[in-house]
Amino acid sequence: MSRFTEIASGLQFPEGPVAMPDGSVLLVEIRRGTLSRAWPGGRVEVVAELGGGPNGAAIGPDGRCYVCNNGGFAWTEYNGVWIPGDQPADYSGGRIEAVDLATGAVETLYTHCDGVPLKGPNDLVFDRHGGFYFTDLGKTRPRDMDRGAVYYAKADGSFIREVLHGCTTPNGVGLSPAEDRLYVAETTTARLMAYRITAPGEVEHVMGPEAMLAGSANYQFFDSLAVDAAGNVCVATILNGGITIVPPDGRGVRHVPVDDPMTTNICFGGRDLRTAYITCSFGGRLLACEWERPGLALNFLNR
Repeated sequence: MSRFTEIASGLQFPEGPVAMPDGSVLLVEIRRGTLSRAWPGGRVEVVAELGGGPNGAAIGPDGRCYVCNNGGFAWTEYNGVWIPGDQPADYSGGRIEAVDLATGAVETLYTHCDGVPLKGPNDLVFDRHGGFYFTDLGKTRPRDMDRGAVYYAKADGSFIREVLHGCTTPNGVGLSPAEDRLYVAETTTARLMAYRITAPGEVEHVMGPEAMLAGSANYQFFDSLAVDAAGNVCVATILNGGITIVPPDGRGVRHVPVDDPMTTNICFGGRDLRTAYITCSFGGRLLACEWERPGLALNFLNR
């Protein structure tokens, strides 16, 4: 794998990168509360002011950028670096938003599911049917924390259903190339779960070790993820900064180090999807490198 190149710096806890056909990279700045666009050469512009805590992002069937907004964090400064923490006093509620990239107009699509409020939506992925799965990690408070969930929703705001509940800090989410498996990375357990999809928005509920594709005995956290064209799941890894590569059979797990302890997300773009874009949230940077194999093309992201 080639050396990393810095695309942009000075970002306020970047996450949710989306490599666009024009060579730019959409991403969120969680602490800044924005959907932003980074251009080659380092220029960064704000696409939309979202407030709260914009987290994961993906392009939907209508060309808008769909954003998981976790409602915000309480931030702590550590040696000049801002670290996210508990639910803040000005928590604005979890929600799914859609951003018109041409105008910056923001529409809130979902704040509840069957009367239950969304707490901390984190990451999302669209299937070929035009719906999207998203994780809700929940929020933490000084003495308690929410149980997480995974949802499925339609892009037009007309339908949302709970797919999984009682997950432990579900974060990254992705689909296998055949879209027959749903991958969910759990942050605090450092486990990568794999659920068999039985129909759009429906998964086989498995309560046993066969649901875990990979785990780690090391002290590290799993964050967001992307899948490559061979079906390997590439999971951004915190503390043990880098990308953990998990083959579809769960064997031969490898780790690609990145010089940031808060490596939070990865996406693929560029020619033949061979460029990996990686968000480094501790240092506020967006990095790029030539990846070992092409990424999996995402639904509705025209190239």
